[in-house]
Amino acid sequence: MRAAVITGGGSGIGADIARSFHDAGYRVVLASRTDSGLAAKLGERARYIACDVRSVSSIHAMTDAAAEWAGRLDVFVNNAGYSEWRALDEIDESLWDNMIATNLKGALFGCQAAARHMSDGGVILNLSSLASKRGSANNSVYCASKFGMNGITQALAKELGPRGIRVNGVCPVLVSTKGLRDALALRGAPGEAGVEAFLASFTSGQTALNRLPTGSEVGAACLFLASDAASAITGQSVNVDCGVLPQ
Repeated sequence: MRAAVITGGGSGIGADIARSFHDAGYRVVLASRTDSGLAAKLGERARYIACDVRSVSSIHAMTDAAAEWAGRLDVFVNNAGYSEWRALDEIDESLWDNMIATNLKGALFGCQAAARHMSDGGVILNLSSLASKRGSANNSVYCASKFGMNGITQALAKELGPRGIRVNGVCPVLVSTKGLRDALALRGAPGEAGVEAFLASFTSGQTALNRLPTGSEVGAACLFLASDAASAITGQSVNVDCGVLPQ
């Protein structure tokens, strides 16, 4: 039975990704700082393992435990991360250090830890963002972390490809999770004057399909990229954006 690890898998998009792999018959490890209870709800093919992706030792300990529990590691999804908008003059070292450690350092060392347990056919998926391909106001630190994630994806696809390990990225646009809504409402964020109004305006003005993607659609994209149907796809960062940024 194939096994997948999803960092940040207990809530938001991560939970939708975890459900997608679980529904497809995988053993699933949900790795995060706190236990949301989702693994227990999913049942015996799911397990929660504590992990803080800002800590390299925590990532490696979690990955070792996951591989021991499942007996193998086929798919590793670097999903843990967060967003926060802040104007240039208000950026401090604390924001930079925490976001880069969570979004970028966590992804790189997640790849390192996962690759040590993978053989031919292994798949690493990096949950990036449309913000990895175009900048936006008050979003420079987040964009830096996600542009960097796409660079990691491209470089490791070349490095790990000879071992039969594929590395791809998934780049959603705004997915309406609690975490996103909370971030959008903060001062300096594009939704500070009203989250619903901002999302409605963005949807009507920027999407081709006149809607935003759902977490389950992001999960479906991940499941496809992990499947044999995508066996020739590596080094790509695929948009899941309802046509916001046609490429």
